[in-house]
Amino acid sequence: MPADVFTPASPTSSSSDSSSRWNPSLSASLYRIDGWGAPYFTANSSGNISVRPHGSDTLPHQDIDLLKVVKHLTHPKASGGLGLQLPLIVRFPDVLKNRLECLQSAFDSAVKSQGYGSYYQGVYPVKCHQDRFIVEDIVNFGSPFRFGLEAGCKPEILLAMSCLCKGNPEAFLICNGFKDAEYVSLALLGRKLALNTVIVLEQEHELDLVIDLSKKMNVRPVIGLRAKLRTKQTNYYGSNSGEKGKFGLTSAQIVCVVAKLRESGMLDCLQLLHFHIGSMIPTTSLLSDGVSEAALIYCELVRLGAHMRVIDVGGGLGIDYDGSKSGEGDISVAYTLEEYAEAVVASIRYVCDRRSVKHPVICSESGRAIVSHHSVLIFEAVKPMAHQPKPDDIQLLLEGEEDLYTAVMRGDQEKSLLYVDQLKQRCAEGFKDGVLNIEQLGSIDGLCEWVLKAIGRSDPVQTYNINLSIFTSTSSHWGMGHLFPIAPIHKLDQEPKACGILSDITCDSEGKIVKFIGGESSLPLHEIDNGRYFLGLFLGGAYEESMGGVYNLFGGLSVVRVSQNDGPHSFVVTRAVPGQSSSDVLRAVQHEPELMLQTLKHRAEEVMHTKRGGEEKEEDDEYKNVAACLDRSFHNMPYLATEEGMNE
Repeated sequence: MPADVFTPASPTSSSSDSSSRWNPSLSASLYRIDGWGAPYFTANSSGNISVRPHGSDTLPHQDIDLLKVVKHLTHPKASGGLGLQLPLIVRFPDVLKNRLECLQSAFDSAVKSQGYGSYYQGVYPVKCHQDRFIVEDIVNFGSPFRFGLEAGCKPEILLAMSCLCKGNPEAFLICNGFKDAEYVSLALLGRKLALNTVIVLEQEHELDLVIDLSKKMNVRPVIGLRAKLRTKQTNYYGSNSGEKGKFGLTSAQIVCVVAKLRESGMLDCLQLLHFHIGSMIPTTSLLSDGVSEAALIYCELVRLGAHMRVIDVGGGLGIDYDGSKSGEGDISVAYTLEEYAEAVVASIRYVCDRRSVKHPVICSESGRAIVSHHSVLIFEAVKPMAHQPKPDDIQLLLEGEEDLYTAVMRGDQEKSLLYVDQLKQRCAEGFKDGVLNIEQLGSIDGLCEWVLKAIGRSDPVQTYNINLSIFTSTSSHWGMGHLFPIAPIHKLDQEPKACGILSDITCDSEGKIVKFIGGESSLPLHEIDNGRYFLGLFLGGAYEESMGGVYNLFGGLSVVRVSQNDGPHSFVVTRAVPGQSSSDVLRAVQHEPELMLQTLKHRAEEVMHTKRGGEEKEEDDEYKNVAACLDRSFHNMPYLATEEGMNE
């Protein structure tokens, strides 16, 4: 064996020059931050992601460094932090306010530029995120422009009615969804409470309930109906649109509804037309087709004598999750807020003008576009330690594999790969036959990995373990393959040298993220030599928390609200709620944590009491330690805890 044993080049040495030239702008391009993140997220000069709470109107001193926020939240209380455990969700109500204002501004500008004869008055669909503080914020922020709420079930109506008591009295409460007598009674009660409630008929038979109960309660209802359009999407979200859609009335059913209202002397109550052609409408051309079709139905209802006032274009206003602005697939839209509003206004104006119909109030139910940006999921990633064989072991092993050694020294990749495969196969058979023990098998595996690395043919994609449950926190990714932008929130001034997939901590082999925006099958990540490594999942503020359950008994995360202020750190934490404890998630599946704790403590006491040969004081101390351990375990979150300090 020659003394000059071949040694693989350091994987970083050849790219040291490029690493020294790396900067946050290159990371912003790599992770597409300027695409999906604008105007709310950017890579700052320190190499961290900053939040721009007021969007394009954010001043330089108002940027919020996300890493500084995480440090403050996770530092121990004794050090001035809040002592919260990762993973956690950070919400920025300033971003929420800006989204509302931008949506309203887009429609106001379109109305003005096109000479539209009415105005825009939107609602937030509560199903997107029912959190009390989010809904209350939307009602408060939207009050100057009469922004309202949409509900689709009885609990949502109750919370919407309660919140709108503090909102603008002209704000709509749109009541969608399947209805029974109690649902309709609640909606009618809303009108008695001077709320601007509109009951939208999803099925023809619901009209009988409305007519009967409105007479019994002596309430004159405002009625809308959802039309089942022929226009439909072709992407994932199009399955609930078109003539085969889950909701809405056909043209024949609409005619029957009008006739029945006329017979009941209530045709004047029909004032709103609603439709929905699916979430994440990809292009304004499809949007215009659907709005135009609905506007024609609206004009027909006017002709039939209904006192129509409002056209509700439903949801569908998408956001660009991958930053491509392509409108392709299910995660991209090829328009801006302004272009969306212009298409809606222009389509309605054109149809109504041709039919000489007064321009209606325009309503939309844009939930995803309002709440997605204001929430960031922060979690920690670690990379399992790779086995590094010792140089002496490598030399010893190679002495018995002359063909492999020769191929490596010559740089012959194909033969090196062939000999590695043959060696691994022989060793696997030898281990099964009892010729090799596990130590020898481990050494051979280490040698093979070393050879692959030496010739540049090792697997470039590594697995990073993340302290998160995919099923709880990104359920739409697991359930329907929805992709969200994921990026490190720090180290953006350093070139990421690794490619990784993300594996969560649940005991489920499907708990992985192996597809990323841009059609990528891995994510550029940094090597983790020491310290902690934080990733952020962005644009997940709609649906994810509401849909997540307690699969594998990993419960809800810690949630904090962070607002911009003019202090030294440019932010203040206005609310912090620790995540669900093990007791909380056990209680959610009908267990009784208090009784469980008593049972375990009683067992510990019995075991300690029956011990032989121990001192009584030692037994007492041991019992106290066991009891304290149990108390902590029930009280703490199910996610992995770390004792490491915060590092850059």
